[in-house]
Amino acid sequence: MKYVSTRGNSRPCSSAEAIKKGLAEDGGLCFPDAFPELSAKDINRLAEEDYPTRAADIMYRFLSDKYTYDELLSDCREAYSEASFPGGAAPIARLNGNLRVLELWHGPTAAFKDMALQIMPRLFVRAVKKTGDTRLAHILVATSGDTGKAALEGYRDVDGVKISVFYPVHGVSRVQKLQMATQEGSNVKVYSVVGNFDDAQNGVKKIFGDPEINAALDRKGEFLSSANSINWGRLVPQVVYYISAYCDLVKAGDIKCGDGINVCVPTGNFGNILAAYIAKNMGLPIAKFVCASNCNNVLTDFFTTGTYDRNRVFHTTTSPSMDILISSNLERLLYLAAGSEKTAEYMKELASAGRYTVSDDVKEKLSACFSAGYCDEEQTAKEIKKIWDREHYLADTHTAVGLYCAEKYIESTGDSRIMLSVSTASPYKFAPSVLRDLTGAVPENELDALDELERVTSVPIPAPLAGIGTRRIRFDPENAIEPAMMPEVILKD
Repeated sequence: MKYVSTRGNSRPCSSAEAIKKGLAEDGGLCFPDAFPELSAKDINRLAEEDYPTRAADIMYRFLSDKYTYDELLSDCREAYSEASFPGGAAPIARLNGNLRVLELWHGPTAAFKDMALQIMPRLFVRAVKKTGDTRLAHILVATSGDTGKAALEGYRDVDGVKISVFYPVHGVSRVQKLQMATQEGSNVKVYSVVGNFDDAQNGVKKIFGDPEINAALDRKGEFLSSANSINWGRLVPQVVYYISAYCDLVKAGDIKCGDGINVCVPTGNFGNILAAYIAKNMGLPIAKFVCASNCNNVLTDFFTTGTYDRNRVFHTTTSPSMDILISSNLERLLYLAAGSEKTAEYMKELASAGRYTVSDDVKEKLSACFSAGYCDEEQTAKEIKKIWDREHYLADTHTAVGLYCAEKYIESTGDSRIMLSVSTASPYKFAPSVLRDLTGAVPENELDALDELERVTSVPIPAPLAGIGTRRIRFDPENAIEPAMMPEVILKD
């Protein structure tokens, strides 16, 4: 298997090269030139295996040109150990009727990003060695909250790697900010940035695309790479948990192998839901994808109208990880639907005009699989309270967006298939918002909301978040830099 650029102007490369460099040379995203097949026999076999074995099996299908199965199995057993994911990596909760919740936040940072970022550093280090590169890898990350902490934790004190994370100073929750500000590790740097997530993300992309910066780093014996979902090494582990969830549904008797299910994903950057779509292209029986957005509903409008337009008001919401107007991974979906030439045109239009419109045939292709909805702030608050009162299920703000859109889809279509709605973060990462939605009040000190939420619900605080207010601040979260300063700090680090 080879990896090609979504924009068609870069040479094909190996899986190791794709993971090492992150972006293709033409600014596009690396993508496999074919999808490996997943049969009903494979699903039934994997249903009897544990999560690390499933992960190694699925990833080997994409990475076998450079990675051995034994390497992947060893890395997966370390990444998805009981110590890192107590009780299992991706459990499923049963809600009313055919609604199920895939919980992806039981890892070291209490967010779904752990599912990829516990294994990605291992894939990355092997990729550097396999390509014969002896330079120091400098990982750049733009985050709307969860990716930053998960990447910092995953790459902490990894030999041959240093990592710099940028986040919008007023665009993450208090807990998310403290998680990054208190990060341990000798090879980590964290910067808050004036502006929103798109400003941070555009700053990182400009650094990647600047030949002078890259040449200067090369002279220092460094090269740049990414831990964001633009990197194939982030995306391929995410494919695993959708296949694993289907296996669990089969094993539990909720479905028979071959039965179709629907998947609802709260998303901003489109990576998480794209991973599910990749699983479908391998052969996983997913009938419909529900793309769930908050007030920043650029994706909802895209799937409804065929026009992607980031020229709109940016909303700061209680689900900050979805406060994104430039969905990077949508480019991979466009590549599959329209080809590299049209994708390159769309991306050029997005960069110059902030918008593009796909052709009618592309819109029709996407509409066959994708539905989209959004949930505003009032609806999010009501959904958290409703799900708690009805199901005694405690959902964070992002999960609530997904559950609201999942329920609306079921109501409007009458679709009786199992609906797998993705839970992306522990409710304690957004405790003040969740507590306010449940009780109508929140303590003056936001961190006290964690203890109060535990008292009110009897749902335990996850270990990674316990006592977060007492940890030593290493990176001043209020000392924000302008996006224009990002190249300077990278060259200085």
